[in-house]
Amino acid sequence: MEFLYIVIGLVLVFDFINGFHDSANSIATVVSTKVLSPFVAVLLAAFFNFIAFLVFPLTVAATIGKGIVEPDVINLNVIFAALIAAIVWNLLTWWWGFPSSSSHTLVGGLIGAAVTEAGFSSVILSGVLKIAAFIFISPVVGMLMSFFISALVLYIFRNFSPYKVDKYFRRFQLLSASAFSLGHGGNDAQKSMGIIWVALIVTGHVSKDSEIDLWIVLSCHSAIALGTLFGGWRIVKTIGEKITKLKPFEGFCAETAGALTLFGATGLGIPVSTTHTITGAIIGAGARKGVSAVKWGVTGNIFWAWILTIPVSALISAAVYGIILLIN
Repeated sequence: MEFLYIVIGLVLVFDFINGFHDSANSIATVVSTKVLSPFVAVLLAAFFNFIAFLVFPLTVAATIGKGIVEPDVINLNVIFAALIAAIVWNLLTWWWGFPSSSSHTLVGGLIGAAVTEAGFSSVILSGVLKIAAFIFISPVVGMLMSFFISALVLYIFRNFSPYKVDKYFRRFQLLSASAFSLGHGGNDAQKSMGIIWVALIVTGHVSKDSEIDLWIVLSCHSAIALGTLFGGWRIVKTIGEKITKLKPFEGFCAETAGALTLFGATGLGIPVSTTHTITGAIIGAGARKGVSAVKWGVTGNIFWAWILTIPVSALISAAVYGIILLIN
């Protein structure tokens, strides 16, 4: 029983770090365009992270709980190893300033521990391939949507002065940043809910057919919102300034494209990366000005962090699980 409490505590620590690490996704554009101060931006993001449970069904939580590795293989040791791997990789990429995916660290951690426990047959290949595909699909969708929204906005406001465009979109960006934060909370907090739910199932506290209790929902949304309040400022600089320079209308277009992508993925129950989504959307907004407007060297480094996240997290998790077996 005590180990279950430790695992649940670790889930909430991961959720806090998720919010801390990924706050950049929600606030980088609105801070870099100087529409909001960093403090006000994180308050806005944290609020919408928290209330997301009122908007989205818990489809992503079900995918995390049942769609990555075979449920019969999962035990508290597997969950513990996965969480340690996810926390370690999140902290490392935060320190390096790389906007990697908190979602995929968790996926990789589950895979590594499950394979160590029961072999590769324990992995639900179809579920993992779907998640892996969205490493590429979500940023591409975000990029294309952002590109076309930017072009549409420019056409609609073609007869407005730059001053008026800037004035209007400083207000509109409050809406787009709020929408993206809502999508972030709706998709990311559910991943932690799924892990707690599975931990309760494997310890016999709930059945496989039971619904996720409200205390799990509220605690996960509270943890990610609290983490967002602390903000990952190293990553804010990478996303908001190093990829491309944004004006308020471009920030609005990127955030709107990112929010629409997250809403669609959450509705389909796909645990996508908010990091990948907003990075692709920012690239799309910048690319509209020309290929040279995007700093492709920085983008290449970010891309490699995306590619490495699942396998590196899996290796860390496998090593942690191996240590647990040696101790026991």
